Amino acid sequence: MNTQKIELAAMNCHHRFFELEDFFASAKKNGYKYVEIWTGPQHFFMDHNGYESVKKLKDLEEKYGIKVIGICPEQTNPKPNNMAAKDLNMQERVLNYFKNAIDVACEIKAKQVVVTSGWGFLSESVEKAYKRSAIMLRKVADYAEDKNMNLAIEALQPEESLIANTALELKKLIDEVDRPALKVCLDTGAMARAKDTIQTYFDMFGDKVIHAHFVDVDIEKETTHLAWGDGKRNMAEDIKVFEKNQYHGLLSVECVNGEYFEKPEQADGKSMEVYREVHNEKL
Repeated sequence: MNTQKIELAAMNCHHRFFELEDFFASAKKNGYKYVEIWTGPQHFFMDHNGYESVKKLKDLEEKYGIKVIGICPEQTNPKPNNMAAKDLNMQERVLNYFKNAIDVACEIKAKQVVVTSGWGFLSESVEKAYKRSAIMLRKVADYAEDKNMNLAIEALQPEESLIANTALELKKLIDEVDRPALKVCLDTGAMARAKDTIQTYFDMFGDKVIHAHFVDVDIEKETTHLAWGDGKRNMAEDIKVFEKNQYHGLLSVECVNGEYFEKPEQADGKSMEVYREVHNEKL
């Protein structure tokens, strides 16, 4: 058994109408020791040409005593950074973009870069987009291996992409790519939508599960990526499954719902409160 407590990490997705330092201050106030940085351009700018100085992140780490444990690049439609991009010029830009994400992660000494399958046009077969995704993932994974950085790929929900929604579809893609740097991010939102379980992921991927986007879900409403306490999942039971499988990563609370945009600090506080109740810690 994993005897060490699995820690929560905060994410800045729903802090998009606040400055990046506001997010770090919020994380500190709510008791988070770790954060995962979503590279929304208003917080940390990165594109295919380059990225702003990582000193910005390092200074915030030092000021607030918080470690950046991962980079989560923008990559969902309509963002241009599509792993399954069709246009050749865009493919070149996508490769450079993810190389930059890997470089940022290395400079900040993060543990992983989150990636996805990307998405295909609805006017083409899923198989064509799938093949493009596998080719690009190999290129990105080769660069990650050269830099000694892990990629953590997560499944997407059907409205985001049709390439890999279930754990089984994700396994097929990972096996197709066949690169050691390509590991798994277990997203409990996409997982629940696909009617998979946390145990399904560990049975299928084992210690390849190196990261998690750990969110509450109201599956009856098909609403995912909620702050804990706003959905119907049982955090204590979920954490027990991670512990049983000797998971050594962190659990990033990836709230992305617009309902949290005005008061993101409250959403993060709610998730931490549930977490502390699970561990019988005083607030």
